[in-house]
Amino acid sequence: MANNKKPKFSIVIPVYNVEEYLGKCLDSVVNQTYNNYEAIIVCDKSLDNSEKIVDEYVNKYSNFKKIYKENTGLSTARNLGVDACAGEYILFLDGDDYYQKDLLEKLNKEVKNNIDLIRFQVQNIYNNAIIPYEEKGFDITSGINVFNTIINYHYVENAWAYCYNAKFFKRNNFHFKKNAIAEDFGLIPLIIANAKNVKSLSYIGYNYVQRDNSLMNNNDYSKRIKKMNDMIDQANVLKQELKNIKDNETILLFINNSLIYYSTTLKYFDYLKYHKLLKQIKCFDYLPKNTIKKRLKSFLIKNCTYFYYHFIVRFYG
Repeated sequence: MANNKKPKFSIVIPVYNVEEYLGKCLDSVVNQTYNNYEAIIVCDKSLDNSEKIVDEYVNKYSNFKKIYKENTGLSTARNLGVDACAGEYILFLDGDDYYQKDLLEKLNKEVKNNIDLIRFQVQNIYNNAIIPYEEKGFDITSGINVFNTIINYHYVENAWAYCYNAKFFKRNNFHFKKNAIAEDFGLIPLIIANAKNVKSLSYIGYNYVQRDNSLMNNNDYSKRIKKMNDMIDQANVLKQELKNIKDNETILLFINNSLIYYSTTLKYFDYLKYHKLLKQIKCFDYLPKNTIKKRLKSFLIKNCTYFYYHFIVRFYG
């Protein structure tokens, strides 16, 4: 499958303890209908047979490459993968998810030298059930102008839902925050804001596998607290980065709403503590108030109790 020419796409695949899912993930790359790509697999020290499976693919396919680094975490693994990329465009694929077989073919028809970012759509996989999110695409425009559309997508800040121009990505020195949970939240809004040319496809190309023991579904409450703290730290950095970008209100709204929403998933007394902190860092200043309904909602979010937030704001919008 491999050839000597520069790969069009580089696919960065972090791998850690995903033995059950990894074969399907890597097969979805092997079976792409467009084959000018490289797969950069970044392996942490797994407790299962994940690394053995990776070695089998690397030995069989010359355009599959392995990087081994212990205790990387997802952020560092992605950063290492990006540094090793030789392709014109970069994609991310988690080791428990998989692509539609024609994703690269669809993207190859769209990529141009002046496109910084291409969005494609996602469907959730629950065992054998498929839940597609049929989002409406848009033609090429700037990222800051289309965030009003992207903010309404089911998945907004997930790194694997975009195809990135490698020159754009590396020229801006984009990096995921090390050792952070929700590292996508701290980077992807900034990437979108800086992108001069963004296009979105209605095409669903990514299969997001929902598994009980994944990081996002982990019941370890300490990780939920760490995620809250990491999100706040990254939000503060994002807000500083966005100060020099005009018309950034929608992205600020997304950042603040994400913090407010996630705080409501915490236990009651933790919620109260973080609600106070979010007021201190002015998370509520960017809530929309241009209609009576939005002013009421903003008031409830800012001033109501945990009970009212859950049952009035979250469930009744």
